[in-house]
Amino acid sequence: MGAYILRRLLLVIPTLLGIMIINFALVQFVPGGPIEQIIAEMEGRGDVFETIAGGGGEAGEAAGGGEDSGYLGARGLPPEFIAQLEQQFGFDKPPLERFLLMMWDYVRFDFGESWFRSETVVNLVLEKMPVSITLGLWSTLIAYLVSIPLGIKKAVRDGTSFDTWTSGAIIVAYAIPGFLFALMLIVLFAGGSYWRIFPLRGLTSDNWEDLSTMGKVLDYLWHITLPVLASTIASFATLTLLTKNSFLDEIKKQYVMTARAKGLSERRVLYGHVFRNAMLIVIAGFPGLFIGVFFGGSLIIETLFSLDGLGRLGFEAAVARDYPIVFGTLFAFSLLGLIIGIISDITYVLVDPRIDFESRG
Repeated sequence: MGAYILRRLLLVIPTLLGIMIINFALVQFVPGGPIEQIIAEMEGRGDVFETIAGGGGEAGEAAGGGEDSGYLGARGLPPEFIAQLEQQFGFDKPPLERFLLMMWDYVRFDFGESWFRSETVVNLVLEKMPVSITLGLWSTLIAYLVSIPLGIKKAVRDGTSFDTWTSGAIIVAYAIPGFLFALMLIVLFAGGSYWRIFPLRGLTSDNWEDLSTMGKVLDYLWHITLPVLASTIASFATLTLLTKNSFLDEIKKQYVMTARAKGLSERRVLYGHVFRNAMLIVIAGFPGLFIGVFFGGSLIIETLFSLDGLGRLGFEAAVARDYPIVFGTLFAFSLLGLIIGIISDITYVLVDPRIDFESRG
């Protein structure tokens, strides 16, 4: 197992490097950039020029004339100002040099500072992470609490009408996009057109600080209900069918027939023998499922319910071309995802020592 873990850890390096190279190369061909963003801002607000260039009246005068620049919309701006912007954002260096400098900083976990928020990338991520962790953790927990009992019951009643209509229901739920289900919840239960049972925005009420401890807990649960439901809907199908199939495979094995022949009750057979073996793959998949819920679909859910999490942070950074946030979070989350994959494999071995990854490859 040690050799397998070492191989996987070594594979993290080229995989992570490949992810960063591809995304960095793609960004070079995407129209627009931080300098173009500032030029666009200058068309509507003159003070942006002064903020970036650090000048007063001279900046305003300079914006009125000068030679044309290579940037679309930069006509009339002096070349010195454009050069100053390029130097400030590091675009005065060739792409390869910028990439190598960026990766050297990231290897030392120095993710720099946001270009437009005056805050370090690490602080921004730490500030937004609790919201995304809340969604991911609650969604994963609810998915397990509902899908495992449902999957067991479907396996026991395989082929019955109960199995048929529940399969249809979870497949329909899986087919519904998360954002569409979220909009439906808003329309029905958040004052969209029908009932105003749940709040529409944020994780807490305005008077949260004045509430008692129990009041704060209830207020938090009240706010998180709809976002969690919207982010959980798609995960029921996979986990339920995985649980059902695992139980069906175990129920057909010889040791189950032997246990029944000994006169053990059906409940004792299911939960004393089958459950322990059938749940191996389900339990071991918890880290991967959590990461999937944590990263998948968080942008739309956070936007619809006005939650200030990592999804919105990444989206706003991409729109503003705030590359330190874009690449910093990409590096950190790609590394986290690769490490979680290794942890998932280790979990399989801890849950079932019969699994031997050393024999692979």
